[in-house]
Amino acid sequence: MRESLFIKKNLARWKKYQEEPTDNPDEMSDRFISTLDDLAYAKTFYSFSKVTRYLNTIAAGIFQKIYLHKKDDQGRFRQFFIYELPLLFRKYHRTLLYAFCFFSVFVLIGSFSSAHDETFVRGVLGDEYLNMTERNIANGDPFGVYGNSEEWYMFFRIAFNNIYVSISVFVMGIFFSLGTLYMLFKNGVMIGAFHYLFVSHGLGWKAILVVMIHGTLELSSIVIAGCAGLILGNSLLFPGTHKRIDSLKKAAKDGVKIMVALVPVFIVAAFLEAFITRHSTMPIVVSLLILGSSLYFIIFYFIWYPISLHKKGYAISETGKVIVK
Repeated sequence: MRESLFIKKNLARWKKYQEEPTDNPDEMSDRFISTLDDLAYAKTFYSFSKVTRYLNTIAAGIFQKIYLHKKDDQGRFRQFFIYELPLLFRKYHRTLLYAFCFFSVFVLIGSFSSAHDETFVRGVLGDEYLNMTERNIANGDPFGVYGNSEEWYMFFRIAFNNIYVSISVFVMGIFFSLGTLYMLFKNGVMIGAFHYLFVSHGLGWKAILVVMIHGTLELSSIVIAGCAGLILGNSLLFPGTHKRIDSLKKAAKDGVKIMVALVPVFIVAAFLEAFITRHSTMPIVVSLLILGSSLYFIIFYFIWYPISLHKKGYAISETGKVIVK
């Protein structure tokens, strides 16, 4: 193909690339590939022509835009965890408090019921688990259950279970929050009965030092997932000036963002339970350090830091953008 015909055939498209830039990643990719094809053809047949330098300029411009767009995506990820997510929690702090209060009451119900009914613990935890735990206590290894499985198998099994439970707590909120309250009740009563089992054998403090190494993050995840579920259900109960479907869509979007925040918490909690909790004879100082660090992270990132950002004037607009008042 003669150079003049090659230019005439493609000039309109090249000018469009220059004069009508796009922010669509797929479109940018298509333009970049197309320009590279033209550049390769030009270098083969018109290597010293101005059209080759012209196409090289267009390709370089598109590449630079793709690179900047990639940097924006990285910045978006950073902004999500540093600003958007904490401010979202600030918006729903009252709902988070309700979830915490409900869960705490349910834990107390489980403990109280266990203390006044000898059959309650067995009914909640099951015969197999209760018999195994009592055998371990009698053998002087009350927390032996955490060392019965291979570490990596236990890690993936626990991580999957934590994710399953938390997603269930969240999704059940679609039933006008009643589903989430039921899941909080179910898990809270079980935790209360579980802890009372060790209290009744004089191992309450030891249980806190061992079990709460991973339990601090695990139980916090249930409460946070409960918050997300209540947000979902409340959007149907109290849509305000919005249509219920629009209110539900917005709540679902916020709830999913909150669940995203739990992913690293799931992983760390599973790691602690699979690799650390099994060492139940570790020094008290080490147990308290791990437990305190987990509690500090939960309080800092989900409570104190969002309040701090809010006081500095940061907020989330109606469109979900981070703004400074």
